[in-house]
Amino acid sequence: METKSEKNNKFKMEDSINEICKLLSMIDDKDLIYDFFGCLFTKPELNDFAKRWCLVKELDAGTTQREIARKYNMSLCNITRGSKEMKKEDSAFKKVLKLLEKK
Repeated sequence: METKSEKNNKFKMEDSINEICKLLSMIDDKDLIYDFFGCLFTKPELNDFAKRWCLVKELDAGTTQREIARKYNMSLCNITRGSKEMKKEDSAFKKVLKLLEKK
């Protein structure tokens, strides 16, 4: 069972993520977003962030999970999680990939 403190922290986390999403949707300057990410995340965190996006694109392209694991030195667990998200009917990954196709 979650404690009151854990519930409060979870709420603050969700609030913060929603605020960041809103701010990012308002920014029309990719360089500012890039710099913001550089301030917000460490280099290893950015590397993980980038690899996760690469795995989504690789899965979309039909690359096998084992190939992705070798190529990006990722665990099959992370890749399987991404694969499950891609298979969801209302997948946010698929929606974002469609936006990428339009550019």
